Amino acid sequence: MSHFTQTFYHIIFSTKDRKPTIPDEYCEELYKYIWGILNKRNCKLYRINGTEDHIHVFTSLHPIKSLSDLVRDIKTNSSAWLKTIENFPKFRGWQKGYAAFTYSIRDKEMIINYIKNQKEHHKKENSLDEIKRILEENGIEIDLKFLE
Repeated sequence: MSHFTQTFYHIIFSTKDRKPTIPDEYCEELYKYIWGILNKRNCKLYRINGTEDHIHVFTSLHPIKSLSDLVRDIKTNSSAWLKTIENFPKFRGWQKGYAAFTYSIRDKEMIINYIKNQKEHHKKENSLDEIKRILEENGIEIDLKFLE
């Protein structure tokens, strides 16, 4: 049976306690590892980037996969891997939860460019303010206890 779907997800998750534990000089190793996880689950990665305390992933979701299972797989597997790599000595895990937003094909390039420019963007806005802004832009009520 064929599946004809097109679902783009912008997924954001943070390090435990939003601590800066992903050194900029080694982040590409982590991004490649996450790409491998997505690839094994038949998801297409369009863009991944972030800063020392959070990650943005823009991906499609295979129609037989659930978003929560995919994010759990990414966070569980990458966390275990990061704890074995000497380039990430301060990494203690990912924060509980995540944010995810769907976008249409018309928004695809805009989201790719937004994620591509994360490092420049975060010279002006910290990650907590960014997630608050994105939640507000998507009409999601913010409960601050879940963001800390």
